[in-house]
Formats: sequence, structure tokens, C-alpha cells
Amino acid sequence: MNAPLFELKEMFSEKTVRLSMYKGKPLMLTFWASWCPDSQKDLAQKQRFYEHLDQNQLEFLTINVSGREGKVDDAKKLMNQESYTFPVLVDNGTKTYDRYQCMGVPTTFIIDENQRIVDRFNDKAAFVDIVRGMNKIIRTK
Repeated sequence: MNAPLFELKEMFSEKTVRLSMYKGKPLMLTFWASWCPDSQKDLAQKQRFYEHLDQNQLEFLTINVSGREGKVDDAKKLMNQESYTFPVLVDNGTKTYDRYQCMGVPTTFIIDENQRIVDRFNDKAAFVDIVRGMNKIIRTK
């Protein structure tokens, strides 16, 4: 299945990011909300992963599902409080979340270089399973 295209703003820079900008590169994409304990646990693990990520092998994006947040600034507060440095895009309400047919947060997608979804992990997935899922798209030399 092709990954639904999106065009969203970065949380802190307001720069526009399109999925098409990542064509030719494998991508891990995670949807999250700040109030969700599973998202909080997942984001902490993803931050450690991001710090050691070889971006020549894998791109990494997260999308805050703004339509599922309590207050507008809750997601920014979490990002600042936890000193997360990974890229965060802000969904237009739940538009992109819905197009990806997410049933909860966090939901992580593994997308290949042709922008096809090769795996999907819901809120109950173990991080180790997500890492194993990346083996489908990362080419080792």
C-alpha cells in the first residue's frame, strides 16, 4: 500500500514538510499525542534511537496528532520538558492520522524508499519489534 501523501508544518520552525521530500529514502513515521502514556514511553525510546540513527540509512519523522491534544501547547511542553530533538510535524487536526487509518497513538509506520508502507505497529508494539520491522527497508552494505 502506498503511504498517503501529506504536507504538514514542523512544530517549532513552521517549515512545510511533504512526504514526497523523502522519496528514495526509507522512513520511520510515528503518530503520537502528549497525554498518552504509551506515546510518552514510545517517544522516550525513539529519542534514544534517534540520537544514534544513521540518517543515510533511515529517515525519522513524528507527527503530533493535534486533533487529539487537550490544549494547543501540550505537545510543545512535552517536547521541551523531555528535551526531545527528533523532528515533529503537526497534523491538521486528525486529517493525516485518519488518512493513515490509525486506531490509536502511538502508531508507527515503516515506509520504504518507494513510499510504500511495509509495516505498521500499534500502541501495544514492543520497540524491539519496530526495530526488527526496519530490517525490511534498511539495506546494509
